[in-house]
Amino acid sequence: NTSKEYAEHEWPIDILIAFSWIIFGVNMFATIAKRRVRHLYVAIWFYIATWIGVALLHIVNNLEVPLNFWKSYSAYAGVKDAIVQWWYGHNAVAFVLTTPILGMMYYFMPKAADRPVFSYKLSIIHFWSLIFVYLWAGPHHLQYTALPGWAQALGTGFSIMLIAPSWGGMLNGLLTLRGAWDKVRENPVLKFFVVAVTCYGMATFEGPLLATKTLNKIGHYTDWVIGHVHLGALGWNGFMAFGIIYFMVPILWRTKLWSVKLANWHFWLGTLGVIFYAVPMYISGFTQGLMWKQFNPDGTLMYKNWLDTVTAIIPYYKLRFLGGSFYLTGAILMVVNVVKTIKQGSFQKDVAAEAPALARISPDRKAGEAVHLWIERMPFILSVGAFITLSIGGAVEIIPTLTMKKNVPTISAVKPYSPLELEGRDLYIREGCNSCHSQMIRPFRDEIVRFDSKNGQYSKAGEFVYDRPFLWGSKRTGPDLQREGNRNPDSWHFKHMYNPRSTSPGSIMPRFPWLIANQLDRSEMVNKMKLMKNAFSVPYTKGQIDSATAWANNQAKSITTKIYAEAADIKEQVEKEQALKGNKF
Repeated sequence: NTSKEYAEHEWPIDILIAFSWIIFGVNMFATIAKRRVRHLYVAIWFYIATWIGVALLHIVNNLEVPLNFWKSYSAYAGVKDAIVQWWYGHNAVAFVLTTPILGMMYYFMPKAADRPVFSYKLSIIHFWSLIFVYLWAGPHHLQYTALPGWAQALGTGFSIMLIAPSWGGMLNGLLTLRGAWDKVRENPVLKFFVVAVTCYGMATFEGPLLATKTLNKIGHYTDWVIGHVHLGALGWNGFMAFGIIYFMVPILWRTKLWSVKLANWHFWLGTLGVIFYAVPMYISGFTQGLMWKQFNPDGTLMYKNWLDTVTAIIPYYKLRFLGGSFYLTGAILMVVNVVKTIKQGSFQKDVAAEAPALARISPDRKAGEAVHLWIERMPFILSVGAFITLSIGGAVEIIPTLTMKKNVPTISAVKPYSPLELEGRDLYIREGCNSCHSQMIRPFRDEIVRFDSKNGQYSKAGEFVYDRPFLWGSKRTGPDLQREGNRNPDSWHFKHMYNPRSTSPGSIMPRFPWLIANQLDRSEMVNKMKLMKNAFSVPYTKGQIDSATAWANNQAKSITTKIYAEAADIKEQVEKEQALKGNKF
C-alpha cells in the first residue's frame, strides 16, 4: 500500500472509493431534491458537508502517478506531501468520524429524549464555525517537524479555536436533555448518547491541548495519541452507534427491546472498556514521552537503550487488551439483543408518506425571510457555501507550501535515491516499518543526542525532497531511523532483520526472515527511475538509468562483502541456504 495514514490504498482502489462516494452522493442529493419537507434540518447540513469534505480531501490527497496496476507514487514529495497528508488525515477523521455523527446526534438525541434541540441558533453557529475551523488544524500533527513554522503556528491557533464549536455542539446535545434526565436512568439509549457526547467533549478539548507545542513535545509519537483517538473512536463513535441501533431496531420491527437489562450490561462493559483502553494509553504515553527526555547529571541520556521504554509500557498494553475485551464483550451482547428483538417483532416494509409533495416556489428570498432560513431551504446554496467554507483553510496552508520554493530550501548534499535504495524504500513501506519507526529528528536535545549524536543535526526540509511519500511517522514503538545508516555495522542490520532479539534482547519487533530468504523482484526498478525522472523531474541522467542494474548489483555486492567481512557465521549460513535453494535464494 501507499503507507499514507488513512489513505493506504493504491490508485485503482482510490478510484473505486471515489466512484462509490459519487454514487452515494447522487443518491443522497436526489433524495434531498425530492423531499416533502422544505426546511433542511441541521442534521442534513452536516451530511452535505460530510459528502463535500470527504470528496475534496480524498481527491486532493490521493493524486498519484501509477507505475503499474498495483503501485503508484504520490504527486507530492517530502514536506509538501506531509502537509497535504495531514490536511487530509486530520480532516478525514473530522468528516468521517465527527460531522456525520454530529448530524446523527442532532437527529437521534431529540428523538430519543422526546425533547426539541436545545438551541437552533447554536446549531447554526456550531455548523459553520466547525466546518470552517477544522480544515486549518491539520499541521498540528507536524509540530516541531521540518514543516515551515508559519504552517505549524496556524495549525496550533485554529486547533485552539476548534474548542469553541466542538463544545458548542456538545453542550447543545447535553442541554437537549434538560427536563429529561430522569429518562437517562431508565433508558439505555440515552445512557449511550450521554457518554458518547461527553467523550466527544473530552476528546475535542484534549486534541487542541495536544496541538500546543508545550504538550506536543511530550505527547507526539507516544501512546498518548492512541488513547486520545480511541476515546473518540470507542466512546463517541461507538457509543453513538450502539445507541442508534438500540433506538432504531425496535421501531423498525415494531416491538420492544428484548432485554433492557442486557443493554445496560452492554453499556457498563463498554464504559469500562473505554476507561481500561484509554487511561493505560495515557499513562503509557506520559511514560514514553518523559523517559525519552531524561538526562543524567553528566549530560548523558538516562534511558539510552530504547528498549527501556518499550519494556516499561508492556503492562499498560495488557490493560488495554483487557479494556478491548470488555468493549468487544459488550458489543457481542448487543448482537444477541438485536437478534432476539428482531425475532420477536415484524418488519414494516412500506410506510405511507404523511407529508404532501412540495409545491414549487420561487428560489428568491421572501420579504422578511432571514438569510439563514432562506439558505436552509436551498440545498444548492447550502452546498456551495459549505464547499467554499471547507476550501479556505486548506488552500491557505497548502498552496503556498506547494508553490513557494523558499518554503522547502534545497540541500546540495542530498542526492536522488540509487535504484537499490528505491527498491529498499518500497520494501520498507510494504512491510509496514513506518508504523513503528519514525523518520524525523525534531530539534530537541534528547532526539539529536539519541538519533544523531555524530553530527548533532535535526531534520531539515531539504532532506526529504525525493521522498514519495514522506515517512515521518506518527508512532515510535521503535527508534527513529532517519540517520540510522552507518550507526551499526551492516551485519548488525542483517541479524536484526532475521531475529531482532539476537541484537536487541527484549525487542517486540517481529522477525523478517523472508527479506533474507526470498529473491528481490527488480523487474520494475528501471521503470521506477524513469517515472521519477519523467513525472517528477528527479535529476537522473540517461547513463544512470541505462546502468541501473549494474549500479544496484555493485551496491548490493559492496554491502554483502561488508556483512561477510564482519560476520563469518552469516556467510556460512547464506552459503548453506544457497546450496539448498539454488537460484531461488
